[in-house]
Amino acid sequence: MDISFENVDYIYQPNSPFQFQALKNLSFEIKSGEFVAIVGHTGSGKSTVIQHLNGLLRPTHGKTKIGDFTLTSDHKPKDMKSLREQVGIVFQYPEHQLFEETVEKDISFGPANFGVATEQIKERVKTSIEAVGISTDLLNRSPFELSGGQMRRVAIAGVLAVEPKVLVLDEPTAGLDPKGRKEIMNMFYRLHKEKGLTTILVTHHMEDALKFSDKVIVLEKGTKYLEGSVQEVFSNQARLNKVQLDIPEILTVVKEINNRFGLSIDYQGQSLDELAVQVSVGLKGLKKHE
Repeated sequence: MDISFENVDYIYQPNSPFQFQALKNLSFEIKSGEFVAIVGHTGSGKSTVIQHLNGLLRPTHGKTKIGDFTLTSDHKPKDMKSLREQVGIVFQYPEHQLFEETVEKDISFGPANFGVATEQIKERVKTSIEAVGISTDLLNRSPFELSGGQMRRVAIAGVLAVEPKVLVLDEPTAGLDPKGRKEIMNMFYRLHKEKGLTTILVTHHMEDALKFSDKVIVLEKGTKYLEGSVQEVFSNQARLNKVQLDIPEILTVVKEINNRFGLSIDYQGQSLDELAVQVSVGLKGLKKHE
């Protein structure tokens, strides 16, 4: 599902003493099937962008398009429910949104709310728990009896059960340890590929943006500060530093290795072990030419 923002302004509490412009002339495009990271500090406009993606907010000026849906200040689609069915949002700490008596009821809530037939819901629950790695043994358990990691996966399964075409991830690994963060992000990337989703990752983890994204959009005070491929954006270290953002640590390591040993290793998503092998091979090659 294609998404575009065209010269979007958004003003909270206009014409009041508390008026605040959160988005300023913001324009970008996300193509169907892309995995795009949106990064920026608190106050950059990330949360406001998220709320435009499923019509919770409409532009004060400008236009947003999500697939066939167009939203402006004076126009919204008649079938907003259909839009929200197609855009699934995984918020920070999604486990805080669990409320039903059992895991099965919690996962079923979304599709039931959108009018999906009972038999289809059962199939979607089964498919969703398989996707997030939850056992069927847990379906009759209370979600509040589960571990924190299991609760998060149940909440994510509830979003997937609606079968959205767009998946918005708002700091989805908040509060997780490095192992848990890696597992959850690998799961999202697998789902992105398997289901052909358009995925938008809102994050402050530059490493995740580097590893998973096709494109990065950097926001600063409600404006688009940088946009481009991962390579294009993270090659602008000086510009990122101006808005208190760093390049991913792995790129700093690769740069230091190249400078120190006279190598020309190009980072293409390698693990640290793979980089170590490349460094070893590169150093052996240098010795042969001495």
